[in-house]
Amino acid sequence: MSPAPRRARSRPDLPRLVAWRLLRAVDERQAYANLLLPKLIEDAGERLDARDRMFITELGYGALRWQGSLDLLLSQGMSRPLDAVDPPVRDALRLGAYQLLRTRVPARAAVASTVELVRTAVGEHAVRFANAVLRRAAERVEAAGGDMARALAAPARDTDPVGYLAAVHAHPRWIVEAFADVLGGDLARTERVLAADNEAPRPHLVARPGRVDRDDLLAQAEAAGLTATAGRWSPFAVRLEAGEPALLPAVRDGRAGVQDEGSQLVALALARATVASSAPAAPEGAPAGGAARGGLTVDLCAGPGGKAALLAGLLPGLLLAIEPRAARARLVRDALPDGATVRADGRQPPVRPGSADRVLVDAPCTGLGALRRRPEARWRRTPDDLARLTALQRDLLASALTLLRPGGVVCYATCSPHRAETSEVVEAVLAGRADIDRIEMASVLPGVPGAGSDLQLWPDETGTDAMFASLLRRR
Repeated sequence: MSPAPRRARSRPDLPRLVAWRLLRAVDERQAYANLLLPKLIEDAGERLDARDRMFITELGYGALRWQGSLDLLLSQGMSRPLDAVDPPVRDALRLGAYQLLRTRVPARAAVASTVELVRTAVGEHAVRFANAVLRRAAERVEAAGGDMARALAAPARDTDPVGYLAAVHAHPRWIVEAFADVLGGDLARTERVLAADNEAPRPHLVARPGRVDRDDLLAQAEAAGLTATAGRWSPFAVRLEAGEPALLPAVRDGRAGVQDEGSQLVALALARATVASSAPAAPEGAPAGGAARGGLTVDLCAGPGGKAALLAGLLPGLLLAIEPRAARARLVRDALPDGATVRADGRQPPVRPGSADRVLVDAPCTGLGALRRRPEARWRRTPDDLARLTALQRDLLASALTLLRPGGVVCYATCSPHRAETSEVVEAVLAGRADIDRIEMASVLPGVPGAGSDLQLWPDETGTDAMFASLLRRR
């Protein structure tokens, strides 16, 4: 009797395979999805059309962003913990669950395509398990009739509102608690912020002063067939509906850059803050808080250089960009072709104390304010990260204050709204210091939502990252 014919190995469709490779790199190598995915798509070349690229982006970013909710759905159809599943299989299951829960892909197609992905990428031994888990997940989603909380078996909103929000909006509980704390316990507003975190962000561009103006940048976008509008608060911001910024000549040659409008507002606030009462005429965008003054501006944590490049165009005098890491220092030099970039630790900068007119401290942080752009970050960060980062943030702010001459201004900023990284850092460093005054953010950024005594942006309100900034002046 002849042996049974071996089953021919099928091939999964390429878009799903590329998305799976993205998830594997994030898990295995701690890769950053927003940096890796363009390369994975480029490597696939002409085998992908525009629709394929869009689907890969939706599937890959979506599975990373919604990982916690997907894991809740999958765990209900398993007899063992999801953490015990072979990681390559687990990532494939997450892609399948995302299609079931968050896309219009028919359930039968979502299950079948994921099973074929497992068969080819992992092996025949995992096929029956994957098929069973995904079928149970599909049944739960169908039975829930569009009620995500029911499909996930989420905690009840009335008895555990934070747990409910964490489940249905795919954020770790500690992040939901931190946002709610800053928002004064307003859970309805917290929910809007969480929902905004799960929306794909629009690309923001900055027209670098003295190199290209915003009208020219808008005209270039129109010529490239991209729908673009002027930013609402930064006079240098352009927002794209979609599309590749590199299609614009000004972006390719460095006269413009990709920069969130919230980040632009941080640099703009420092440029507008009054250093002295007598000064030359202010450049465009800088007059709201008083005349700009030349002298020395220091960016203590300059990488990758976006804020430094904007400051260089806004302020006369010398700008010194300090960045300790070699790769990021190279990016700063690219963004500042005429500026001074030094590799150094901002806690021990090569700057004479009392000599700087302005200092920017865009401190390393958890990045909880940019979860829209970094889909894996919410699951990668933990509360344990805070102690290390807040100690560094306090040291950097203290270092910045020592550099100021009398009348000089520091802008302390983070891309995180967590109170431990924002107001608590400022209050801790200023405790016992009688020589520092706070500058009202509303005075330099009039009309900007979230600009009060400090600046706290939120994506649901401004469509920007949740940037925090505080302005401090030495008497």
